[in-house]
Amino acid sequence: MTVTRPSVEQLIEIGKGLGMTLTDAEAAEYHALMQANFDAYDVVDAEPDFTPPVAFPRTTGYTPVAAENPYGAWARKVEVKGAPDGKLSGKTVALKDNVALAGVPMTNGASTLAGFVPVADATIVTRMLEAGATIHGKAVCEYFCLSGGSHTSKPGMVHNPRKAGYSAGGSSSGSAALVGGGVVDMAIGGDQGGSIRMPASYCGIAGMKPTHGLVPYTGVMPIESTIDHTGPMTNTVADNALLLEVLAGADGLDPRQYAPKVDTYTASLDRGVKGMKIAVVKEGFVAANMMPGVADSVMEAAETYRKLGAIVEEISIPDHLLAAAIWGPIALEGLQWQMMQGNGMGMNWKGAYDVGLMDFHAAWREKADDLSESLKISMLIGQYGIDHYNGRYYAKSQNIARKVKASYDAVFANHDLLLMPTLPITASKLPEPGASITEIITKAFEMIANTSQFDVTGHPSMSIPCGQVDGLPVGLMLTGADYCESTIYAAAAAFEATVDWTGGTGKAATAQPELASA
Repeated sequence: MTVTRPSVEQLIEIGKGLGMTLTDAEAAEYHALMQANFDAYDVVDAEPDFTPPVAFPRTTGYTPVAAENPYGAWARKVEVKGAPDGKLSGKTVALKDNVALAGVPMTNGASTLAGFVPVADATIVTRMLEAGATIHGKAVCEYFCLSGGSHTSKPGMVHNPRKAGYSAGGSSSGSAALVGGGVVDMAIGGDQGGSIRMPASYCGIAGMKPTHGLVPYTGVMPIESTIDHTGPMTNTVADNALLLEVLAGADGLDPRQYAPKVDTYTASLDRGVKGMKIAVVKEGFVAANMMPGVADSVMEAAETYRKLGAIVEEISIPDHLLAAAIWGPIALEGLQWQMMQGNGMGMNWKGAYDVGLMDFHAAWREKADDLSESLKISMLIGQYGIDHYNGRYYAKSQNIARKVKASYDAVFANHDLLLMPTLPITASKLPEPGASITEIITKAFEMIANTSQFDVTGHPSMSIPCGQVDGLPVGLMLTGADYCESTIYAAAAAFEATVDWTGGTGKAATAQPELASA
C-alpha cells in the first residue's frame, strides 16, 4: 500500500491554511520535489506497528444489563485472570475506561470513541496481571474525563453507592462507585484535576494521586502530559499501598517519568505519626462553597493526628490559590492541543504511541456536536487561548508552576504533610434529565477548589474518608513532597486504624452502601 499523494490543488489549499500564497507553477514545483519524501512514508506504511506483546487470554466482554449494573458504574464486563500467584493474587480490579485492555472496547466515556478496540495492554494492566490480579472489567468514566461529577458519560450517570441519585464524583466515577459499593477490591483511576481524589471523597474510599511520573501512563488515553496521573482507588489504605507497589516504577515508554523513586509502601503502614509534622493549610478552607460540616470534620481529623502524637500546626500558603488559577490555562489549552487537536496523543515526545487511537479519535471532528457540555466549554476556552494569545498563557502558567511548586516545597522543608479538605462539599444530587447547560457544567466543576493544584505541581496527594455530613462521606486530603507516598500512607493508615469515619471510634468499619438504581 502506498500513501496517497496530494494533488497540486491540495498543496495550494494547504499553503493557504499556513498563510502562504503559492502560484500554480510554484505548487507544481514543490509537488515534484516532495515525492521522494512520500516514498519514505511508503516504507513506514509497509512496516508493522511495534506494540508491546499481549499476554493473559481474554474475551471482548459484554455490556452489562441494568440488573448487573446497580450503580451504572460498569462500562464493560470481562474477566481477565492474571498469574496464579503474586502480590495481588485473589484481588479483583476494575479499570477506568481510559485504560487500554487489548481486545476489549474502550470509549473513555465518549460516544465519539464508541467502537474503538485497543491492540495492546497499558503497562499498569500488564503489571497487575503479572502480580496475580483478576480484572473484572472497564468502569465508566466521564466524557473524555472532563467532569468532577458523574453525569456526563454517554453510557449514563453513575450513582453514589452510599446514596442513590447523588454524584459518585468524577472523572473516575465508575471506579469509585465499584470500590465503594464493594463490587471490586481495587480500581484504577486517573487524575488531571482531581479525578482520583474527587470521586474517592464523594464515595468514601481511599484514592491516591501519586507523584507525577511515578506510575507509567503508557496505554492510558492522555489529556495533557504535564498533569496526567494514574493511580489506585481502594476501600482500605493497605490495599492502596499494595496496589501502588505493583504499579510504580519506570517502563521506559512514558516521557512523564523522570527516574521515579519507588518504595515498599506497605512497609510504612504501621509506622504511625508520632513526631510527624503536619501542616493544616488555611487556604484549603476558604472556598466559597465550603460546607461548615466538611471543614469541621477535617479539623477534627487534624485534632486526631495531634492526639496520635503528630505535631499539627496551621500555616498559610498564599500560592495555593494561585496554583488553582494556573491550572486553567494548562489544562484547557493543553487538552485542546494534545487530546483533541493532537488526536489523543499529540507529538514531540518519545514513547509508546497508540496509532489506532489516533486514527479513530480523529473522527471527533465529524461528530463534535455529540461532545459533552463540560468538554465543549473546555475546548472553546482552550482554543480561544491558543488562537488569540498564541498559547502565551499556557506557557506563562507553566513558568509560574515552578514558583508555586517551590512554595509548597518550602513548607515540606519543615513539615512532612499538608492537610486540608479534599473537596469543599459532599456529593451533590445528580442533574435531572433535561438539565440546562449551566447546571451540567456547574456540577462538573463545583468541587475542584483544592485538588487541581497538585496536578500542576505533581506532588503526591491522597484522599481518605474522615467523617460524614448527612450520611455522605467527607474527604481528608494528605499531600506530601515528591515521592513521599510512604509518609502519606503512614498517616492515612494511622487515621484509618483509629477512627471509624462513619460515626464510631476504633478500627474503621466498612459502611453498607445504599443500593442505587442505574
